[in-house]
Formats: sequence, C-alpha cells, structure tokens
Amino acid sequence: MEKIEQLRQWVNQSRHIVFFGGAGVSTESGIPDFRGVDGLYRQKFEYMPEEIISRSFFWRRPEYFYNFYRQKMLPLDHDPNVTHNVLARWEQEGKDVTVVTQNIDGLHQKAGSQKVLELHGSVLRNYCVSCRASYPAEFLRDAAGVPTCTKCGSIVKPDVVLYEESLNTKTLEQSVAAIENADLLIVAGTSLTVYPAAGLIRYFRGRHLVLINLDETPYDSQADLVLHDKLGNVFSKL
Repeated sequence: MEKIEQLRQWVNQSRHIVFFGGAGVSTESGIPDFRGVDGLYRQKFEYMPEEIISRSFFWRRPEYFYNFYRQKMLPLDHDPNVTHNVLARWEQEGKDVTVVTQNIDGLHQKAGSQKVLELHGSVLRNYCVSCRASYPAEFLRDAAGVPTCTKCGSIVKPDVVLYEESLNTKTLEQSVAAIENADLLIVAGTSLTVYPAAGLIRYFRGRHLVLINLDETPYDSQADLVLHDKLGNVFSKL
C-alpha cells in the first residue's frame, strides 16, 4: 500500500499527467493482446498474425484480412475497465491528463477521456482509400466480404497502423510534446519493447516516472516507482 499511497500523492501534486498505455490496459476488458498467454501470436492460423495485418497482405488478400479482422480485431462489445474510468475521472475532476495509447479499441474515449493520442490508430475510424469518405466500425463489421465505399466503390480501410506502415507523424509529435511537458508519466500495461512507441519514454524530463506492468521492462531501473501488478489492482485503489 505504500507504493499506492506514493502514486496517489504524486497524482494529486502533478499539474500535467501523461498516461502511456499498452495492451495490458485493454486485456482487463477482455480484449486479447498479441504476445500474452492467450494472445494472437499463440493461436493457430493459416498465416502468422503479423503477416495477416500487414499492408502488403491487406492489398493481396483483402477478403482473408477482413475475415481475420472482424473475428479478432473489432472489439465493439467490450466496455472500459477501472483503469479507463479512473483516468477519465481525473480529467473530469480538472486534472490535465493526456492519454497516449498503443491500443486501437477506443475504450479511453468510451470511458470519457477527451485528450487521447492513438499511436496505432483506431478501429472506430475507417475510410475509403480513393475518395476518403468516412465509415463507422459497424459498417466494416456488417459488410459482406470486403467492405467497399457506397460513393465510389473502392475498398474501405481501417484507420489502424498495419505492419509495414509508419506511425502518424502528427500523433507522434503530439505524444512527444505531451511527454516532454508532463510532471508525472505513468507507463502501464506495456513491455516497452515495441518501437518506435517504446522510445517515447526517453523524452520525459518531469519529476516522476511510474511503471506498472506484470512483468519487468527494460526501463524498470530508470523509474521512480515500479509496480509489478495488474492495472485493475492498482487503479481500483486510486
């Protein structure tokens, strides 16, 4: 409890808080990650998951891509958990909280957070590759086969960063600026091994770095506070 009390004190004292979250934030809402015990990388498919959700595979085998995407990557029936809700509550209470997330499920916004930077995009945004018309996630979910634009007939693509694609430059720049300006950086539910996202922690110059993750990370020795625990256990006490 001493660590929880320390974290609570730092949250209360900080003017600018950045929460940098990975897959471990969403797993407690029932959304599987890629590398965990029940993750996609441990399941058996005709192709490796990282190949299926690559840019080249998307264009080569769009029907197979969408069959996989609908089954494994459209978490539309999941709800925010205590971590999402506590972060949203801090913001509603007047704290300056920016969420930088590697997740694509939109659960932070569903919980009520307004300042959310999505490094890998979002399943909730989809667009026509030709005319750029926008479509909701339900359009992709309910489409038969490959979803096509109702205006021009071109394929509709999720606004998520696939393998072989770069992160959005503007989102990266905004994330760096938020981290540089933060008094408190809470890094949670991520192994900090996937780059370039993991490299963002290097821009932090604030007072306190907190790492919350079940397993050790390469940055544990640099943190002011480390909690090897489930996020729900930590945030339910905050």
